[in-house]
Formats: sequence, C-alpha cells, structure tokens
Amino acid sequence: MKRSGSRVRLGKALRSRRESQGYSQESYADKIRMHRTYYSAIERGEPNITIDTLENVCKGLGTRMWEVMKDAGD
Repeated sequence: MKRSGSRVRLGKALRSRRESQGYSQESYADKIRMHRTYYSAIERGEPNITIDTLENVCKGLGTRMWEVMKDAGD
C-alpha cells in the first residue's frame, strides 16, 4: 500500500504521544480495542483511516484530534 506523506506524519505524531505515555504498540492497541497489526499500520502511515478511528486513537491517548494533527503538520 502506498503511504502518503501526511499519513506518515500523522502516524509519527501518534507514535510519539503513545511512547511518551509508556505504552507499547500492543498494550495500547489492547487499551483501545484495536488489533495490534492494524494499529501498527496506522503508525506506519499505511491505511487511510477514518475520522472515527482517529478519534478513538486520540481519545485513548487523552488528546484531541487537532493537537495530533497539528503535531503532524509541524
């Protein structure tokens, strides 16, 4: 699957926030009830995720979508 630059940057921003909270990919995916391989793909910028999925991921991190998107844009 082709990765777009914006999805890769979004995935890096999510990874940074997850790691800063001390979660492994597997433990975080379990927390938000998402398959670990799908969450891993999100962090690599592979899938074109929905707003609902992004909201779920951000909610689990205790952050707002706009904050993560701002990080991804910097």
